[in-house]
Parts: sequence; structure tokens; C-alpha cells
Amino acid sequence: MSQIDVNSVLSQMRSLGAQASGTSPMALLPSASNAAPSVDFGTLFKQSLGSVVSQQSEAQTQADAFERGDPGADIVKTSIAGQKADLAFRGLVEVRNKLTDAYTTIMNMPV
Repeated sequence: MSQIDVNSVLSQMRSLGAQASGTSPMALLPSASNAAPSVDFGTLFKQSLGSVVSQQSEAQTQADAFERGDPGADIVKTSIAGQKADLAFRGLVEVRNKLTDAYTTIMNMPV
């Protein structure tokens, strides 16, 4: 089994994230002159929910087209869309579980 260089993977993830957001990869690195960008959690969470919903809608559309026998609808695209939607939903459930655990922990702290 090959070893994974963590720094290489991290830099690739930052680069892909920068490409997705339209910023330069160097802007993501923390530095003394750059303050952390302000990110509204509510907005980020709504965007994530919207993304999951759109992936599920796309998977359902692909499945319906395949069931009808539409030309251009093949089992591979349908299966991939379904797997993407499933993975996105599972990720969302895990985030929900972590938030619930954090809330429970905070509420159980002695004052």
C-alpha cells in the first residue's frame, strides 16, 4: 500500500476549493496580514441543504428518465447520480449528528 503525503493532499484540497469558490489558492492560507474571512454559518448551511436537495432531484430525474426508457438515459448515469445524492445526504446527516452532539455537550456543561 502506498503512503499518502498529507501536505500534498491538503494543498490539492485547498487548490480545488479555491477553484470552486473562484479565489486564488494563496488566499486560503492563513497569514498574519490576512484576517479570517467572515463566513455566515446560516448561509453556508442553507447552501449545503440546497445542494443536497438539487442532487436528490437530479437523481430522481435521472431515475424517472431511465424508467421511461428515454433515449440518452443509461444505467451508469442514473447509478452515479443516485450514489452522489446518497453520499451528499449521508454527509448532511453526519453534520447534523455532530451539531446535535455539540449542542448536547454544551447544554450539559455545568454553569
